[in-house]
Amino acid sequence: MSSASQSAPADTASNAHTTGDSRSTSYPPTAAYAQWAAVNTETIGLFGPKRDDFSQRYHLTRRSKMKRLAQIVRIVNQFDALKGLTPVKMRLMCEALGPTFVKVGQILSMRSEILPQSFCDELAKLRADADPMPYATVLDVLSAEYGRPASEVFEHIDLKPLGSASLAQVHRARLKTGEDVAIKVQRPGVRETMAQDVAIMRSIAKAASKVMSNSQIVDLKGVVEELWDTFESETDFLVEARNLAEFKRFASRFKYMDCPTPYPDLCTEHVVVMDYVDGISVSHSSELVEAGYDLKDIGTKLVDNYATQILDDGFFHADPHPGNIIIRGGQIVLIDLGMTGRLDAKTRAVMKDMIFAVAKQNSPDLADGLLRFAGTEADPADYPSLLADLDVIVKEYGTVDLKDLDLAAFITALTSLAQRHGIEVPSTITTVGRALVTLEGLLDEFIPDVNMIEIISQHIATSKTTSQAIKDELKDLGVESHVALHSALDAMSELNVAARMLTRGQLRMNMELVGSQEPFQLLSDMVNRLTMALIVVGLFIGSSIVYYAGMKPIIFGIPIVGFLGYVVAFVLGVWIVIDIYLKGRKVKKR
Repeated sequence: MSSASQSAPADTASNAHTTGDSRSTSYPPTAAYAQWAAVNTETIGLFGPKRDDFSQRYHLTRRSKMKRLAQIVRIVNQFDALKGLTPVKMRLMCEALGPTFVKVGQILSMRSEILPQSFCDELAKLRADADPMPYATVLDVLSAEYGRPASEVFEHIDLKPLGSASLAQVHRARLKTGEDVAIKVQRPGVRETMAQDVAIMRSIAKAASKVMSNSQIVDLKGVVEELWDTFESETDFLVEARNLAEFKRFASRFKYMDCPTPYPDLCTEHVVVMDYVDGISVSHSSELVEAGYDLKDIGTKLVDNYATQILDDGFFHADPHPGNIIIRGGQIVLIDLGMTGRLDAKTRAVMKDMIFAVAKQNSPDLADGLLRFAGTEADPADYPSLLADLDVIVKEYGTVDLKDLDLAAFITALTSLAQRHGIEVPSTITTVGRALVTLEGLLDEFIPDVNMIEIISQHIATSKTTSQAIKDELKDLGVESHVALHSALDAMSELNVAARMLTRGQLRMNMELVGSQEPFQLLSDMVNRLTMALIVVGLFIGSSIVYYAGMKPIIFGIPIVGFLGYVVAFVLGVWIVIDIYLKGRKVKKR
């Protein structure tokens, strides 16, 4: 059995801004020290806790941001981006701009509803290895993290890396205690560079939000914040260590599934130490066949386990590309758990219904699933348009055989439809879609005889036995009955209190007639008009009496008091007529 490289994460293909700066101030000596420092350097202000300032946390200054912005503008100009970009030029520009834009490019490679497919295909190549950082830099980072020379922790570290990405680099090593391990070391300054880029993006998003209306752009601020959340979790290697431990517990239920075991005492925010996996990459089909493996069996087990991860447990490996799947000793070993996804029970239930609807080619069930899936109330006037668009998708994708279903195109079509109708799809669903599309691409290229949708559908259909389904229903019924009983008891208690207050004359009632406001408003307007009409009539009558009395002084042959009365009465009369006309038009428009 040949040895496969335990590669770095999929955020690869950039050597820009990953210099060998190994200043110890960038890294706390140990994870324990970092924890101590976080507690003992925390401060509070006079009027409450001190605000966690993003710029202070990552040592960002206005000068450094301007310098980075100038650097970005210079690289963009080098590729003549304003005149237009070809797919290749766009990929090269992302590589030159650094790890933040490499990650953005990788995300965009999965979004064919945003970019043409040719661009998506080219950006997918950003998984390629980046130039390795110097071995001396790796040792400096390890020494800074552990607060002692790396030679005191590791007996040997290979000079040549197993894989080198824009975010981190992986080396094979041996601990002093004899274990064969893989060390994943974060490139110095990567997190600070990403923070710098995010700060610039925030400023641009803030300016764009002021200039452009909400209808013209997406929520740029929300997009930037979501992007930073992704960066922050992927650059905190303690998160990956916890993911490895959690997935290890999950995999223990399956004889054919495994992942590297992390060494928590040696894992820090910038270093992950885990078991070295020696096996054959799933991408080496011929080697697997020569070693006696059944490719169809591997593919079937992999897809079925993925269905369990996503639909049953709600915790899944979010980046199943070939470099992250190794076959060792009859087991499928998933490595690099820096990118994971989580789904709650409700979302998993809806996803099962939708996938089953695709398998059964059932258009109404798919429509119902998407509406439940969205979790938003659509305007009833939009329902016909929404259902008509869903019918088109089902006719295009639901009538083909499962083996011919283009899952990537199907998910893209559904996502685009949801966006057109203002339905907000949770970001976790986008993560699931990316993972399934990546897995489908892997199967198409290396294990073509395995039908993913068919296996997932069978998994859903057989995931619960009849007895288990009955037990779950009885459990749900018991919980609902418990809640209903307590609600009934609470209602009886409230009625008892109300009855006691009624007998004591303490009960008061506030009543609002729904829909009564408009009739009362009309009645008020009628009374006001009637009052004004009486005033107008009174003024005309009074002015006429003054006229016949011949009171002085006189203007235009009319006593001045009577003249003023006529004028006021005329103005008020015109105002009443205009008011009646305008309000009558409003009623007609309704």
